Amino acid sequence: MVKNHMKRISMPRTWKLDRKDIKWISRPNAGAHGLMKGMALETIMKELIKCANTRKEAKTILYNKEVMVDGKRRRDLKLPVGLMDVVSLPEVDEHYRIIINKRSEIDTVKINKNEAGVKPCKIKNKTILKGGATQLNLAGSRNMIFKKGEKVPYAVGDTVMLSLPKQEIKDHIKFEKGSKAYLTGGKYVGYTGVIESIENDIIRIKNDEGKTLETNKRHAYVIGKDKPVVTISAK
Repeated sequence: MVKNHMKRISMPRTWKLDRKDIKWISRPNAGAHGLMKGMALETIMKELIKCANTRKEAKTILYNKEVMVDGKRRRDLKLPVGLMDVVSLPEVDEHYRIIINKRSEIDTVKINKNEAGVKPCKIKNKTILKGGATQLNLAGSRNMIFKKGEKVPYAVGDTVMLSLPKQEIKDHIKFEKGSKAYLTGGKYVGYTGVIESIENDIIRIKNDEGKTLETNKRHAYVIGKDKPVVTISAK
């Protein structure tokens, strides 16, 4: 059985929290994000967004249906929340996107209401199912299935922009030279830039300072064609 809490001293290094604060911290349920890439909603509320000071306050806010994740009202304190998820407090019109900052930590960036209605999802895999249907495996453990014969102009590494909460594809960003990429891992985690080249497993991007960064292409998350379509404030 998975424990409800963990010691702060043992929490993942990606959690942007003080290890010497109170001894225990909430462990997220198993779900779309693993421990390295996600936190419990309760922890996001108390430690990052700071809309609650205690577990009791967080529970009250959730039970009053005052918090939305990806456009849906949530009541689970231990719901795993991670990269690119949108956390909204509709009562005060505040919205946040989960990002990975330049210290490789889970962080938040404040966004506006319009941006809170979309979510970029990277295509991790593409397979043909029995019967000829096509399945896309997206970041965040989402799957999309297209019927046999249906046009599927998406490739592994591309990003699809989903509407929230319906999660319908509204736009498509190709993983190609000239696209804007956000690095979610590796030596240059948290940086953004324009893709200069893709050679085998290596990608080179030019950041805003004009410096060329080289890393494994699995770390690249395309977020725009000419400019980012979502706010990524990598600190």
